[in-house]
Amino acid sequence: MNKYQVGPETVRMLGLRHPWVIADKFTKEWSAPKVGDLALLCDENNKPLATALIDPNDRVVARVLGPPGIKLDAGWFRNRLQKAKRLREQAGLDETDAYRLVNAEGDGLPGLTIDCYAGYLMIQLYTPAWDNYLPTLLEVLQELFAPLGIYRKLRPQETRQLEAKSGNKQYSRLLSGQPAPTPLEVKENGLLFHTDLAEGLNTGLFPDQRRHRLDLMQRIKGKRFLNLFAFTGAFSVAAAAAGAKQVTSVDVSAKYLNIARDNFSLNRLNPKRHRFIVGDVFAELAKMQQAGERFDVILFDPPSFSTTKKSQFSTRGGTSQLASATLSLLEPGGLLIGSSNHQKVDMVSYVKELRRGAIEVGCELRTIYRSGQPEDFPVPVCFPEGNYLKYVISVKD
Repeated sequence: MNKYQVGPETVRMLGLRHPWVIADKFTKEWSAPKVGDLALLCDENNKPLATALIDPNDRVVARVLGPPGIKLDAGWFRNRLQKAKRLREQAGLDETDAYRLVNAEGDGLPGLTIDCYAGYLMIQLYTPAWDNYLPTLLEVLQELFAPLGIYRKLRPQETRQLEAKSGNKQYSRLLSGQPAPTPLEVKENGLLFHTDLAEGLNTGLFPDQRRHRLDLMQRIKGKRFLNLFAFTGAFSVAAAAAGAKQVTSVDVSAKYLNIARDNFSLNRLNPKRHRFIVGDVFAELAKMQQAGERFDVILFDPPSFSTTKKSQFSTRGGTSQLASATLSLLEPGGLLIGSSNHQKVDMVSYVKELRRGAIEVGCELRTIYRSGQPEDFPVPVCFPEGNYLKYVISVKD
């Protein structure tokens, strides 16, 4: 195992148990580190500090696995995965078979996530440093969980590389076991949803919003609900199943809204009783404003950044624009629900964006609920960067 000296700032952060080593002038002096090397990090006095996984091509050049002396073998993986499994017993997964089994730094496997979808596992690597250890990981996953199949979901930059080489953009690879049916039916809070483990950048369902969909179901009965950036309609299905008077789902993708209709039917909800609007969110909001439409609950959960022919959206600045555009459609006493998964915007900054939007239209908002990831997305107290999800419910005065 190679030894690498780190600078005083990294020594301080390692003392605080932060799991990342960020590239700096000290890491640039490391002698020929290779992707996937297991290294011993030391201070200027050669005192061992931690064992880390190396990726010299990344801004995060080393990800801490634990104290000095770690061996990245089957026993180590088994210990980590057994702890992750026990933690999920606290996650409230009754009537749910779509959830996160391993949440990277939160489960001591930095840069690696594993999601479960109805007995299938989906691995995603945020650094190629894990590639050499995949065979051992797969072996232990088979031993502990006996999944029907194990997929690897490729990240966008990986799919671009594949496309350049072969002309095909393959988003997932089946690593072991049998292929999942297309679509694959999964259960969340007793509701059913179609997912696709083989095609697309996403599977069609984001498990990190599971608790929030359950919360929405407790607030929505008899109300008119507007779901913006609806994607495949998981929030819309939850609202309709809980007795919403009418659900309006808006997304720029006709493909996603067709899946949303299928999800309604899957849960014996008649999609014809609700509205599905394909279009740019801001353009559709303007039409609704002109038509004098009103809603009791409005939710927006946009991607961190997106571009359509008519507009460009980013969380920074875009959130205040969304708030101001939706508040005029919201009844007094109605609920405005904003959510974002943008890692670089913290909760305080996000609420400031909502405040800015409210001030722009001369409206008063009172926040009644703030939340983040559910229990199957644990975050170490020493790793604030892991608290990426913001979910805020406010009441319009």
